Amino acid sequence: QVQLVESGGGLVQPGGSLRLSCAASGRDFSMYDMAWYRQTPGKQRESVAVITSGGTTTYADSVKGRFTISKDNLKNTLYLQMNSLKPDDTAVYLCYARWFFKNYWGQGTQVTVSS
Repeated sequence: QVQLVESGGGLVQPGGSLRLSCAASGRDFSMYDMAWYRQTPGKQRESVAVITSGGTTTYADSVKGRFTISKDNLKNTLYLQMNSLKPDDTAVYLCYARWFFKNYWGQGTQVTVSS
């Protein structure tokens, strides 16, 4: 069983930065494929950034060059560094892990970008 707990969300002005964290419990963290998704009311959940167990990363076009996903296998923690934030980035951000053919989700953390 894998449990995921996000933190680091909040209110930030346009152009600002935030770093989200996702602490994972469970075995073999280094073997997880992980991702950050975001969800806004009335919209489909969107994949923002993905990192495989091998360290390969991919990003949604809307965040390329602004967001960076990373994984610390010693701390069992996934990160999302978000720079140059825009109002359109406002959403609940959810941590996702896939391990042994099962999907796991965190509860989410709210990010609001507004002046």
